[in-house]
Amino acid sequence: MKGGLVSDSGKVLLSERRPTPRTEGGDAVVAAISDFIGHLAAAGDGEPAGVGLAVPGLVSEHAAIYATNLGWRDVPASAFTTLDIPVMLGHDVRTGGLAESVLGAGRDVADFLFLPIGTGIAGATVIRGEPYGGSSGWAGEIGHTPVFPDGEQCACGQFGCLETYASGASVGRRYSRRAGVEGVRAEQVVTSDDPIAIEIWDEAVEALSLALATYTLLLDPSAIVLGGGLAEAGPALFDPVRTRLVKRLAFRDAPPLIPAALGVDAGMLGAALLGWRAAGRPDLGPGWAVDVRSAPLVS
Repeated sequence: MKGGLVSDSGKVLLSERRPTPRTEGGDAVVAAISDFIGHLAAAGDGEPAGVGLAVPGLVSEHAAIYATNLGWRDVPASAFTTLDIPVMLGHDVRTGGLAESVLGAGRDVADFLFLPIGTGIAGATVIRGEPYGGSSGWAGEIGHTPVFPDGEQCACGQFGCLETYASGASVGRRYSRRAGVEGVRAEQVVTSDDPIAIEIWDEAVEALSLALATYTLLLDPSAIVLGGGLAEAGPALFDPVRTRLVKRLAFRDAPPLIPAALGVDAGMLGAALLGWRAAGRPDLGPGWAVDVRSAPLVS
């Protein structure tokens, strides 16, 4: 978990990380979040105006409806804090997309796909500056777009999902299985000249370019913002994906691929924006000059 205390001028007064006690059950995670919020609130000058939370799973502004990994079902926003202040929830990836839209790489772009590529892959469709959740809150599951319909089975039960080939966890896992070596990380595969590593990375790039071509043809984004751990590969990711995306979009221009600007702080800063919205200040954010590195960090 990462949390922060953020002023209405966008200054990060304090940021802190804590472990998520997910093995202790959903109630323990809720209690840990409440304790975390109380700690951050006590560090400020007076009671905070509001709380924003970026959480996984199926989410509305008022409840964490369902999260398999955390054991949540219909947890109201009010359960996450004992403070008598307004609370607003957001989906973790869409909240990161909101932060990139207001403060980061999408600041001057009206419509874009925010795609953090980490342990898994999920996206946030940002339309006119706001993340789009879809009719029931499931929008953005691009990681489970089938790119190779006859391919490997995904943990979700489908076959050939993008996440099965191009997530950080999958790149490492697929190399380890094919090479017979345990514990290989994705960044090791990306930087290796091993023929097996080259093949695994080529398949990841191919899967990603296929998914992004489909997304582009459906929604015509102004840009695609790539973040997460794999985006730190830089040109090793951006150059081949860009080249293949251009080739796949034969009759139209490809949208630019832009590195995410906020990194691991996107979710926390997006949650800050939600907190101020909960407090009745939806206007805050566009004028912020955020430098999260200036905040004191407690690990």
